Amino acid sequence: MATTVFQIEGGVGKHIAATAVIKAYKNAHPKRKIVVVCAFPEIFLRNKDVARHYRIGMVPYFYEDYIYNKDVEIFVQDPYRQTSHITKKLHLVQTWCNMVGVPYNNEPTEITYNFREKEAGVGILENIIPQNGKPLLIFQPFGGPGKDHQPHPYSWTRDLHPAQAQAVVDKLKHDYNILHICYEFHPVLNDCIRYHDVISKKELFSMMYWSQKRLLIDSSLQHAAAAMGLSSTVLWVATQPELFGYPLHTNLKPAKEFPRGLVDSYMYDYNFNGIVHECPYDDLTDIHDVDTIVNTVLA
Repeated sequence: MATTVFQIEGGVGKHIAATAVIKAYKNAHPKRKIVVVCAFPEIFLRNKDVARHYRIGMVPYFYEDYIYNKDVEIFVQDPYRQTSHITKKLHLVQTWCNMVGVPYNNEPTEITYNFREKEAGVGILENIIPQNGKPLLIFQPFGGPGKDHQPHPYSWTRDLHPAQAQAVVDKLKHDYNILHICYEFHPVLNDCIRYHDVISKKELFSMMYWSQKRLLIDSSLQHAAAAMGLSSTVLWVATQPELFGYPLHTNLKPAKEFPRGLVDSYMYDYNFNGIVHECPYDDLTDIHDVDTIVNTVLA
């Protein structure tokens, strides 16, 4: 059988975006068997477009099974290194579809859950959320790859500033149980429920099924929420919803944008980990307005 191999590197959000690309590819080539080799194969569990998925580095007999004397097409290119992405002309999914040579017809991203994964999410919430009748707001003001891969707990390019995050909590705490999703090294916020346990990504995402509102940044949760059909408020700083976001969400861009980059900028305007000397802002209000964020959540 004709086979197509996709190798996907990078973060979880990029993997979720890839589900739309694979769906578009399958629509264009319905008879080809799709094999995915990636960093987070759990994203492709139960995906009907994917015949097999492997974790990078765990591919015994792969060459013999899929490549040697086989009808195979292989995509290992990175869409982040394509001109249309670097020049910010197209959404990541559109760039990726162009790269693999298939039309993009607004195929959606997709994550599929079994009932046990959904139960795992609600089970976590039952143990940490008070039963007081308030709706649940999932709040992710800080993100990133983890303390071993970023220099500071707060990244100006991606995160909501800790002072503004606390101000948002102060204004919403009477209306919602606020679940702060974070890593252990992220800033501590008062008057919300902090959750930094290390669990599987799908268990983490499944908690959103049981939430009434979601206030997120450009991180894996906003990709997952879109794939789950859960409209959310998403905050942006140095990245753009036109490249990484979804129209399902209410996307709040910064009041002022500085897309030109600085002396250390090469193929991208700013380092995603928020290098301090690159920050072009003089005042937090030039990025986000707390009242606008709160009113959007309450709407």
